[in-house]
Amino acid sequence: MKQADFVSLVMPFKDKVFRLAKRLLVSREEAEDATQEILLKLWRNKEKIGDYKNVEAFSMTMTKNFCLDRLKSRQAQNLKIVHSNYTDNSSSLQKQVEARDSMDWVSRIMEDLPEQQKIIVQLRDIEQYDYAEIAKMLDMNETAVRVNLSRARKTIREKLTNTHRYGIK
Repeated sequence: MKQADFVSLVMPFKDKVFRLAKRLLVSREEAEDATQEILLKLWRNKEKIGDYKNVEAFSMTMTKNFCLDRLKSRQAQNLKIVHSNYTDNSSSLQKQVEARDSMDWVSRIMEDLPEQQKIIVQLRDIEQYDYAEIAKMLDMNETAVRVNLSRARKTIREKLTNTHRYGIK
C-alpha cells in the first residue's frame, strides 16, 4: 500500500478517532497524541489493513483500547472524561449561555456513568455509528449495546431534569 492510498483510506475517519480520544482522555494534547499513535500503528501495519472488512471500525476499537490503557496508566491518573461544547453562533447570548450550561451539566453527569456507557453514548450519539458497528467495536451483543445506551440516556435525562427542576444537583 502506497502513502497516497493509505491517506485516502484513513482521512475520512481520522477526525472521528480524534473525537473519541478527546471524549475519553479530555486533554486536546492527549487526544492528538492518541490519534497520532493510532495512525502510526495503522501505517506500520499497512500491509495487513486489507484483511479487515471495516478499517474505520477497527481504528475506533484501537482508539478505545489505547485510550482506556492510557487512563489506566500512571501517566494519566489525573485525567477525566468531559465533552467539548459545540454552540450555534447565530443564537442569542442568553441561549448560548443556557446551551453551554446544559452541556456542562451533561458532561458532569456523563462523568458518573460507567465507562462502557460513556463509550456507547459517544459512539452512538456523537459519532453516529449504528448498533451493529458499536457491538462489533466493543465486542458486545447488539441488544446489550441498546440496553446500555438506554440506561445511559435515562440517567442523563433524569439527572438533567432534576438539575433544571431544582437548580442544584
